[in-house]
Amino acid sequence: MKVLVPVKRVIDFNVRPRVKADQTGVDLANVKMAMNPFCEISVEEAVRIKETRAKAGQETEIVIVSIGPAQAQETIRIGLAMGGDRGILVQTDEAVEPLAVAKILKAIVDAEQPGLVIAGKQAIDDDSNQTGQMLAALLGWPQGTFASAVVFEGDKVNVTREVDGGLQTVALQLPAVVTTDLRLNEPRFASLPNIMKAKKKPIDTKTPADYGVDVTPRLSVVKVTEPKKREAGEKVADVDTLIAKLKSAGAI
Repeated sequence: MKVLVPVKRVIDFNVRPRVKADQTGVDLANVKMAMNPFCEISVEEAVRIKETRAKAGQETEIVIVSIGPAQAQETIRIGLAMGGDRGILVQTDEAVEPLAVAKILKAIVDAEQPGLVIAGKQAIDDDSNQTGQMLAALLGWPQGTFASAVVFEGDKVNVTREVDGGLQTVALQLPAVVTTDLRLNEPRFASLPNIMKAKKKPIDTKTPADYGVDVTPRLSVVKVTEPKKREAGEKVADVDTLIAKLKSAGAI
């Protein structure tokens, strides 16, 4: 079986983003970049699937895909060091919206014919949470979103989803699309030997035009601003005073 894992290059989650002075976007100059945390979970799950199937004598190939600038090769290499087999970089310097990403991934799926696509449920830079669902719709494949458990049973995969009311388990007929949530697994750290091996693994470089996809943005950013700073709280003497202040503020 072949597993396709899309990954995204984003600002490291430990770094506080800075807004450009002209408020046209987020300043990426000299900022540490990393793989999107939800994508790390996707790669880890794909590697675990590969390891489990290997014990049963079944082969699995993991293809790591990224859409972005040339530097996104570094993100793909991280996935390869974690256990991926080869990579595909769709190189573009433009910001690609979720629908265009889904269209590119559909073209890659058509070419690669994977049995499973595992993607992070969202990227921490735009929090769109759209690409996996759009890809499943374009492919006409079943989807299991917000996965906290993935279990294979023959030609089906049972996905436990995190929903508002608790947990929901759905059975998907393969091929399928799965998007990962935080509690699915704990991503491994790539060892130094695997990092060195990853440098020799192949990465194909493509462009959106190779897949016939127009990535021209459909949305225009009007303004980007930082969140308002939290104001200091106020201590009250007793519960009655608290209730009075909440009523005067219209909170109750």
